[in-house]
Amino acid sequence: MKKLLKILGIVLGIALLAVLGFVVFISIRGTGTYAVEVPDIPKVEITPQRVERGEKIAAMLCKNCHLSKETGKLTGRPMTEAPEFGKIYPRNITQDKEAGIGNWSDAEIIYFIRTGINPKNGKFIPPYMPKLLHISDEDLRSVVAYLRSDRPEVQADNSEFPETEPSFLTKFLSLVAFHPYKYPDHEIASPDTSNKVEWGKYLVLAQIECFTCHSKDFKTMNLEIPEQSEGFMGGGNTLVSMNGDKVTTLNITPDEETGIGRWTEEQFIRALKSGVVPNGPALRDPMIPYLMLTDEEASAIYAFLRTVPKLSHKVDRGL
Repeated sequence: MKKLLKILGIVLGIALLAVLGFVVFISIRGTGTYAVEVPDIPKVEITPQRVERGEKIAAMLCKNCHLSKETGKLTGRPMTEAPEFGKIYPRNITQDKEAGIGNWSDAEIIYFIRTGINPKNGKFIPPYMPKLLHISDEDLRSVVAYLRSDRPEVQADNSEFPETEPSFLTKFLSLVAFHPYKYPDHEIASPDTSNKVEWGKYLVLAQIECFTCHSKDFKTMNLEIPEQSEGFMGGGNTLVSMNGDKVTTLNITPDEETGIGRWTEEQFIRALKSGVVPNGPALRDPMIPYLMLTDEEASAIYAFLRTVPKLSHKVDRGL
């Protein structure tokens, strides 16, 4: 009996050491470091049209995390919306050559946005930074043109936050679930705006990436095939606003009882652009009013959402 207990103790000890070793490995590994393979991308020609379009895209995607109220520039801010990912500080993306991305090439910026791999050190940035896998090449060129422009918010500023401290969960998921994405081997075309549903699909899945917040959970979203994200567009993802309030995302499938199936197009456009919903509390931070969208774009988004499979998922939005 004593011999059996001794063997059992040895086995448990080995198991404990294995677990501790795994924990140490995950902690040291972080989110992973990968080979940097920046493709040969021509320098972006900066035109007024591209700067204007890039500014619009940045207002919907980048500014929410990178715009600092203190500096008035894209120097970053503490990101509190998803505390389970750790202490997240979006980086300075002004034209400063040391603190910002002033010494990054156009190709490096595009590569980073597509893959999630920092071109300077190979570190992978998990899903708290969007990876624009499906956005058109022209839209990406527009974003770069905006970042290189004379707009005041992108001018050089050497403000810096502490290094991001990803949680153990983030590090673990970066080993088993989160991973960098391959750079596309073909040009990604702009959407056909004459096809309202396809245009709306592009806006929702590629340009604004509404599905990331409005599906069930950041941890189970599928960036490569957004429609396969758990609870696709059914809401229920819990975010944290800047003042610390927990905010649950809306079900925006066309379900009549728990989604937006009873909303008219006019009501949807009003909610999207002004935050006013047909019933219940108004939309609030971290959801921003998309004032920069045209009515035609908002209408296209509504048309696409009407085609999304209905999900019966009642969301308690609180007050």
